[in-house]
Amino acid sequence: MTPDALFDVSGRTVVVTGGSRGIGLMIARGFVEAGATVVISSRKAEACQQAADELSASGTCVAHPADLSTQDGIASLTERVRELSSRVDVLVNNAGATWGAPIDEFPDSGFDKVFDVNVKAIFALTQQLLPQLRAASSAEDPARVINIGSVDGIAVSASDNFSYGASKAAVHMLTRKLASVTATDGITVNAIAPGPFPSKMMAHALDDPEHRSEIVDRIPLGRPGAPEDIAGTAVFLASRAGAYLTGTVIPVDGGLTGAR
Repeated sequence: MTPDALFDVSGRTVVVTGGSRGIGLMIARGFVEAGATVVISSRKAEACQQAADELSASGTCVAHPADLSTQDGIASLTERVRELSSRVDVLVNNAGATWGAPIDEFPDSGFDKVFDVNVKAIFALTQQLLPQLRAASSAEDPARVINIGSVDGIAVSASDNFSYGASKAAVHMLTRKLASVTATDGITVNAIAPGPFPSKMMAHALDDPEHRSEIVDRIPLGRPGAPEDIAGTAVFLASRAGAYLTGTVIPVDGGLTGAR
């Protein structure tokens, strides 16, 4: 098999939640430029459409705004995906939320909001799209679910993100559990655990020279992640090259959690 065929994802239908910015946009761009048809969602309608218009210059991208912290938002996205295609080859559960506050001040809402988006929405959307994922699967070419976890679900963060780190650890375990029950349907489920990447969530740290230097000093490879790093990992998992992996959590972090 040639390298081009091994990593080919052209013609596939891909859904990327939280696809209008940050890591979601990086992944969506990677799939669009690789020839896939991509549906992106985000909570903000204008930002979602702007991102889809930008990506459509390189291929096919459809926007559908939806608040995945609600059942109505999940149902809305599910229905739109079903209208567009009878099959989903790849579902990327990327939409996420965070909350930071000192332990004495951390509110209940900081757990409810983060777990609703980061954990419950992953399960609910995967559950709702199971018929389309099953329709896309075959023995040699399974459908793929890719969940976006975090290094904060692997190692203890220095920030006061109590619910975020806990939610991402839950994403990693949910990934393994889903993988164990969907394999017989011809669906693989894996997670990517990104380290520091240029995104709105990391802007407060990476845009400040002092904080950026502190972060980079902790990364063995000596730099934050680039769009190609995260998009390449997602495309690999979605291609024939990644067809025999399921239940894995892949840190894409420059060695931050594995080499120290």
